Amino acid sequence: MPVKESEVEKALRQRVQLMGGICTKVRAIGVRGFFDRLIVLPGGRVIFCEVKRPVGGRISPHQMRYHKIFKTLGVEACVIRNSADIDRLLSFGQK
Repeated sequence: MPVKESEVEKALRQRVQLMGGICTKVRAIGVRGFFDRLIVLPGGRVIFCEVKRPVGGRISPHQMRYHKIFKTLGVEACVIRNSADIDRLLSFGQK
């Protein structure tokens, strides 16, 4: 049975909360393709996150545009598809 996007999102929320962070749903009214989640981790790390199902979840041109704009501005933006992506995201910068 394929993994749903909501399952990946739930795992991300739980892992961020275990670290003492916040993983909140983002809604930008009237803005197509904006990120799904805003993650704030202890120490001030802020990440805009798009969550996709592991198989078949594609990034739209609108979403790619936001990723490029935010990264150009020096803001961390990522796509999470599975637990390995979550591991990589949350271990980045850890000692």
